[in-house]
Amino acid sequence: MEKNKGMIRDEFQRTANRVSIVTITGNAILSMIKLFAGMLAHSGAMISDAVHSASDVFSTVIVMIGIRLAAKESDREHPYGHERLECVAAIILSMVLFITGLGIGREALKNIFGGDYERLQIPGIAALAAAVLSIVSKEAMYWYTRYYAKKIDSSALMADAWHHRSDALSSVGALIGIVGARLGYPVMDSVASLVIFGFIAKAAFDIFKDAVDKMVDHSCDEETERQIYDCVMENDHVLGIDLLQTRIFGNKIYVDVEIQVDGLYSLQEAHEIAELVHEKIEREFQKVKHIMVHVNPKE
Repeated sequence: MEKNKGMIRDEFQRTANRVSIVTITGNAILSMIKLFAGMLAHSGAMISDAVHSASDVFSTVIVMIGIRLAAKESDREHPYGHERLECVAAIILSMVLFITGLGIGREALKNIFGGDYERLQIPGIAALAAAVLSIVSKEAMYWYTRYYAKKIDSSALMADAWHHRSDALSSVGALIGIVGARLGYPVMDSVASLVIFGFIAKAAFDIFKDAVDKMVDHSCDEETERQIYDCVMENDHVLGIDLLQTRIFGNKIYVDVEIQVDGLYSLQEAHEIAELVHEKIEREFQKVKHIMVHVNPKE
């Protein structure tokens, strides 16, 4: 069982590292393309978007560090493991995401109420092409990262996926602004950016809430608890369940269960039943890391 857990942990880390390296490479190339296009086409929005993409490289590095630390085995100082360090990485990313969105929203409001649209240069066609390329690339990165985040159940990787989506939304704003400026309506850039800020702030809040829930021993959803309950009751020697509690620890689950057995059973027999229940839960629920089974005599 421990060997299987080690294999799962190694696969988790390999997958996360592979996804992170792909997105770091993609963001580095994309940020250089957007920076060059922004300077060539005199587009401030595209230059800002290039800086946003460059910041994603830093964010993904945080994810890699968080996942690597979370995958470490238990030690004397951390007997319950290090899974919550991944939640810390997700919280940091949510803050970066919110601050990024806040900067977009602040600049949008400044431009909307400033009213000095004549000072803005009309961007060239290169900025338009770069915006389209950015939207397609960042949306692809979002779905790619999201797929593997769900596959290995990584909150930090999911946070990084949403960071890619925020960059795609930022590029949509840049595209609308560039098109609007070329059509003679530069204020469209700022209005679109303000709407995008709302989406980014919502994503940041959801990521933050999910990470905090995993750090404060939030219980599992009702469906998972029902499945664990049914799994325990499948043992013919278990006559009832007095208590079933679950808590989420990082991306793992801890289970405490009190079962009823025949009071005439010997201590050895009751212990063997508890062991069978423990092994069955651990075998059928891969996310369960620790199980405490307490035996009560049936009155």
